[in-house]
Amino acid sequence: MTESFENLVLTGIIHPMAFPAAAKGDGPVLDTLATIAHDDFFTAVEVRRAASPDILEGERKLLSEAMMEVIVAGQPPLLGAKLNLNALDDSARQAAVADVRLSIDEAYALGAPIVAVLSGPDPGDADREAGMAALTQSLVELADYSTSRAAGKKPVFISLETFDRAIDKRCLIGPTALAAELMDRVKQSVANVGLTVDLSHLPLLGETADEMLETAAPHLIHVHIGNAYIDQTDDPAYGDQHPRFGYPGSLNGVTAVTRFLRVLKRIGYFEAKVPTRKPVISFEIKPVPGESSEAIIAGAKRVFKEAWYAA
Repeated sequence: MTESFENLVLTGIIHPMAFPAAAKGDGPVLDTLATIAHDDFFTAVEVRRAASPDILEGERKLLSEAMMEVIVAGQPPLLGAKLNLNALDDSARQAAVADVRLSIDEAYALGAPIVAVLSGPDPGDADREAGMAALTQSLVELADYSTSRAAGKKPVFISLETFDRAIDKRCLIGPTALAAELMDRVKQSVANVGLTVDLSHLPLLGETADEMLETAAPHLIHVHIGNAYIDQTDDPAYGDQHPRFGYPGSLNGVTAVTRFLRVLKRIGYFEAKVPTRKPVISFEIKPVPGESSEAIIAGAKRVFKEAWYAA
């Protein structure tokens, strides 16, 4: 592409993935978030729920000063507590819904237009339809709750991210075709919902960029890019660990990012009407032990720039 990416997209990064020491919402949250806020390459950042009101206020102040678009990552608390939005037991499902409500509250506190979530584990063939019904109910309840908090303004959107079905997270959603079917159901009741897709998950799902993005296009409001490794199960990067670009034996590099960007352009993502002020593309990368967060972030920026202008 000849046009500068700054004109078309917001470039973001998932803070708790890039800086694992801050992944639980405590620790060096503000120091590491400042590293991102001080880098004018980034115009968006994704944060998980803060562990205290003081940290939340520090985030709000810092990100407001830096004029960054914020997205709340609701996935880490769900995963950490093993909560399931498609649980067949309603009390377990309601526990997951209650957790995401806290992330929605955080989004309103930060001025974030999107909360990203994920489904729970795939219940298997016999119960998959029941799981879809439960997940539909959860997303409708969450979208309604968000609208109730909006006070006449644009409500926060709930964006469901597609994850692998068979390798690591083993989620109900899951294949992109099933995600699109789910969105069709949910949108019969609410409008403030959409899909997040991730280049990192593409090889884990066994899909191509064309398959994933063309299928998701009517519902796509948020995009992640990253790498994947599925060779040796004892490798720290195996599965849904989002290793750096260039990790030995990994699957996504400049060529894969270039192809992904080309398809995003073709489906109209860069002109799409989305909750954020421009479409977001966020890096999801995580250092393995011994690697530098700052170095892998710099590497990701280099890959993105090369891929963008090749796309």
